[in-house]
Amino acid sequence: MTTTIRCDIVSAEEEIFHGDVVMVVATGEMGELGIAPRHAPLITRLKPGKLVLTLANGDKVDMVVSGGILEVQPQVITILADTAIRAENIDELAVLKAKEEAERVLANRGEAMEVAEAQAKLLEATVQLQALERLRKNLKH
Repeated sequence: MTTTIRCDIVSAEEEIFHGDVVMVVATGEMGELGIAPRHAPLITRLKPGKLVLTLANGDKVDMVVSGGILEVQPQVITILADTAIRAENIDELAVLKAKEEAERVLANRGEAMEVAEAQAKLLEATVQLQALERLRKNLKH
């Protein structure tokens, strides 16, 4: 019998995931985290990055979050995501266009605020493209 823990992922707009998992891998402020049942309680901020849920049957749900908060309690892992998207729902053409636009702004060295926004958009686009690559690798296996 596999030991599981409930995982709830929500954003301001919707519930993104609710179910039992055997492992959650997320990108925290201090690096990548692996959370399994009976993990010590913690709370941390999430950086833009991957979020991989391993379900009891071994299936993996690959997502990308743009940031948020992860909280671990004895019976539940709660992720309050700024935004979260499943890898299979990422629009690759839109992401590539956003990445190119951000790179253009950075190359032209616009105003400081514009550069900071472009850096954030470039990071988000890069993370989404990495999720698509992981999804493609998983489909080949």
